[in-house]
Amino acid sequence: MSDKGMTDQAAATPDDRPTWPALINGFRRRCPNCGKGKMLHSYLKVNDHCAECGQELFHHRADDGPAYLTILLVGHLMAPGLHVAYVQYRPEPLTLFAIFALGCLSLSLYLLPRLKGVVVAYQWARRMHGFGKSG
Repeated sequence: MSDKGMTDQAAATPDDRPTWPALINGFRRRCPNCGKGKMLHSYLKVNDHCAECGQELFHHRADDGPAYLTILLVGHLMAPGLHVAYVQYRPEPLTLFAIFALGCLSLSLYLLPRLKGVVVAYQWARRMHGFGKSG
């Protein structure tokens, strides 16, 4: 067996934290460790620890990341729709504004807590900002 095969097996420890399952749990606003406990106790407040597994969550440094990601996604999803609606159908300006303002607001309110969960889960999976100290 080559040295590369042995180092790959040695590098995979039971202590690894898979990123994708953690991100999915974060999007569901669940604990990135167990996937059962709630990560948020209000709209955007992160719990200090998971009620199910005891994982500490207060280490997170989400800051403005979820807001930037929300603006990026909402803009990229709604702008093409706005363009197509304007070019194809030419609705009244007030109608166009009302539909897309409501759409942007609704999509932003839906995505913001979920993207905060994703950012916290990513930090947990990559052992950033103190998440590497505890299991």
